[in-house]
Amino acid sequence: MSDQVAKPSRHHVWRITLRALSKSWDDSIFSESAQAGFWSALSLPPLLLGMLGTMTYVAPLFGPDMLPNILRQLISTAHSVFSPSVVNEIIEPTVRDIANNARGEVVSLGFIISLWAGSSAISAFVDSVVEAHDQTPLRHPVRQRFFALFLYVVMLVVVVVSAPLVVVGPHKVEEHIPLGLSNVLRYGYYPALIIGLTLGVMILYRVALPEPLPSHRLILGAMLATAVFVTATLGLRFYLTWITSTGYTYGALSTPIAFLLFAFFGGFAIMLGAELNAAVQEEFPAPTTHAHRVRTWLFSRSPALKRTVETLASPIANPATQQRDTAPAKPPG
Repeated sequence: MSDQVAKPSRHHVWRITLRALSKSWDDSIFSESAQAGFWSALSLPPLLLGMLGTMTYVAPLFGPDMLPNILRQLISTAHSVFSPSVVNEIIEPTVRDIANNARGEVVSLGFIISLWAGSSAISAFVDSVVEAHDQTPLRHPVRQRFFALFLYVVMLVVVVVSAPLVVVGPHKVEEHIPLGLSNVLRYGYYPALIIGLTLGVMILYRVALPEPLPSHRLILGAMLATAVFVTATLGLRFYLTWITSTGYTYGALSTPIAFLLFAFFGGFAIMLGAELNAAVQEEFPAPTTHAHRVRTWLFSRSPALKRTVETLASPIANPATQQRDTAPAKPPG
């Protein structure tokens, strides 16, 4: 008997599409997306406080103009994603205010609290990805919340370290390449932004799951999430521009509502991509990852380590986990 996985056909594509839509509805994708959007909006000030507060110590190491350049690049990137009203009335004033007062906050208790509050958006995204793959019983809720905090801190470190390089790098490269290649570098900004967004979503899908899928199995969902978010963002920007030109707005509430809509579509795109990956996994089960095989080998060598990890990782007396672990494996087919 051959162990090769059947090649996808039109029938499989149709079944995967229907299954992804069905799972999205069963997992309440709209309410989960609204929850993720709410926490994203609520986490914006503490997220910027954590990032810019740390940046005030790191950026001056690269020169006195580095921090203003980073702020300009951040606001310019926000203009590429959000509508002008959201950037001008919410994001830019928040960035300017935090950048002027964040240095003293880093050494205060408020900064520690901001780390916890800022990680709420990451926690909402992790919860939605885990739920999409039906792996919620595999990780204790408290442990998952601290795991989201760990991911948030890692993200802050990566952003703080890479931001000066992202700002300085393109200008240094332009000084040493021909003019034609310089134009290519300038026009490649948006493709690079989309590729970076796709890679970021792939990393989230990979690290969020207690039992992660192979990296190549996450590409399709990450591409769908990026396409949905970019399409929704462009459509929302067009709609906001049109509705503003007609004079029919929500007054002072129009900008916060617009920002919440952007955050909602971000959560919707991430969860829809995760549901697609889960549907593909159901139709074509992937082999275990290398990390899973290494962990199995370590557990076989040290039963005490296995018992300790299982005690820390699994909820207490969880019927869903017990039923899954004790049920006999079904033959493929």
